[in-house]
Amino acid sequence: MSLGQTQANIEQKPYIELTGRAEKKIVPDEIYLSITIKERESGRDKITVEQQEKDLRQALTDLNIPLELLTVADAQADYIRVKWTKKDVISQSEYELKLSTAQQVADVFEKLDEMKIDNAFISKVSHSKIKEYRKEVEIQAIKNAKSKADYLLAAIGQETGTALIINERNSNPDDYYIDGLNVRGARSLASVQYIEPKDKSIGTIEFRKIKLETTIYVKFEII
Repeated sequence: MSLGQTQANIEQKPYIELTGRAEKKIVPDEIYLSITIKERESGRDKITVEQQEKDLRQALTDLNIPLELLTVADAQADYIRVKWTKKDVISQSEYELKLSTAQQVADVFEKLDEMKIDNAFISKVSHSKIKEYRKEVEIQAIKNAKSKADYLLAAIGQETGTALIINERNSNPDDYYIDGLNVRGARSLASVQYIEPKDKSIGTIEFRKIKLETTIYVKFEII
């Protein structure tokens, strides 16, 4: 049987079409910080990227954060020309730090502020079991569609038959990229998506829950 014939047979059957929707809210346990360390001067001394990285690693150790959670985002240090009229260059290196709680984020930001590392922000949040949770939401969405079809058809003395077409209409991504929260920059905590401050202190931030939501279109045969 050709595809056209199959489609024609489907269209000839009485059917009901509707959507099922489901959502679930979860607290993120994967928080990614983007950190850029630049060579800088303190008085007459030049503080290298290597020294600042060493200090950062020590700070993470003091906070009981495993060093393997800190990775280099660029394999080689970038070089930025300070002024067009000078040959001096400033080296920098970018890192990604994976954390699991809002308290860890607050503690790391405090350390970065003490170290005068002013280019750091939260780049994205996710959850270690997000695929598992998404599957639960998708299953619930199609169950909701079936339940809706059942009670609507029961009202007119008919029953839900085989699902003829199933199509996921929309679903949000696994990683949630956010407008980053700068450590010492000008951004306001209140403007940052997925983060909600209890007060003005950076040490009391807490994360809003990630909302997983799915809508599934289903076309059921009526029997």
